[in-house]
Amino acid sequence: MSKQINVGVIGAGRIGKIHARNLAFQIPEANVLAVSDVYVEAARQCAAECRIPNVMADYHALLEDKAIEAIFICSSTDTHARIIGEGAAAGKQIFCEKPIDFDLGRIDEALRAADKAGVKLQIGFNRRFDPNFRHARDLVAAGKIGTPHIVRITSRDPQPPPLEYVKVSGGLFLDMAIHDFDMCRYLLNEEIKEIYAVGTSLVDPEIGRLGDVDTAITMLTYTSGAFCTIDNSRKAVYGYDQRIEVFGSGGCIQVDNRGPYSANIYTAEHIHRDLPYYFFLERYQDSYLEEAREFIKCIRNDTPPLATGKDGKISVLMGLAAQQSLKERRPVQFIAE
Repeated sequence: MSKQINVGVIGAGRIGKIHARNLAFQIPEANVLAVSDVYVEAARQCAAECRIPNVMADYHALLEDKAIEAIFICSSTDTHARIIGEGAAAGKQIFCEKPIDFDLGRIDEALRAADKAGVKLQIGFNRRFDPNFRHARDLVAAGKIGTPHIVRITSRDPQPPPLEYVKVSGGLFLDMAIHDFDMCRYLLNEEIKEIYAVGTSLVDPEIGRLGDVDTAITMLTYTSGAFCTIDNSRKAVYGYDQRIEVFGSGGCIQVDNRGPYSANIYTAEHIHRDLPYYFFLERYQDSYLEEAREFIKCIRNDTPPLATGKDGKISVLMGLAAQQSLKERRPVQFIAE
């Protein structure tokens, strides 16, 4: 199949630019026709850098362009569900950054719109496409460590976000840990039946005064009885800390941090290795490319996306359950709907 998929990018901020560059320069099966942003100068800069022919301040003009077959929704979270609905009505194949929304009613409405229109909807859980995490999942599925018993996920940012961002982020469990909730399900291809979360503000008291936490541990119980523990922190002074471990009856799989170099230095005094990447865009640059490539591939081959709208909803449900557990100081029974 030689046909390119014509794409429009909605949102020319940090993530939008990443997707635009990948689509324009590294995925020959994609052809980016337009980029839209309410801050039109950001769209112009993105278009100039990525050689995108059309710039639009209003994304509706992009949706009305019949030549555009697929859209990447990279705008602010409060616009995601609405644009999914409008994009589906326009017959566009849809990639949307996480989360779909914080409101379950709006999420359901968006999912119904995509289903009714018969369009594909992929959610931006890029960590599923990280080569090492994906390999670990494949090894688990192949039975290389026997029956899984314990999953451990460490996810720590190098520094907390601005307080203005915290106010609109939905909180740690819906903003930061949502990726880890999805990874928990992804690694074992299994649902969760119970969630217990504890958290506090040890990094910045102002985050606590805003009603959020910056340090948390969540314990999740799989339907099989296996366990997953997730630890989150908004500040790891040594860099972006992203590790997983799956322990089972026949062995263990570990994925360590990645850094700019893999060389270790051994001397008589010490063993030295480089710090991990400091920024998430560096750590996960491969995964952002792969998730976009897979989305274009699923359109061309008419196959289901690897991170569906249902996956997007379940991760939000898990985040809400974790918030409830933290507030009520008890385990919360969970059913993936």
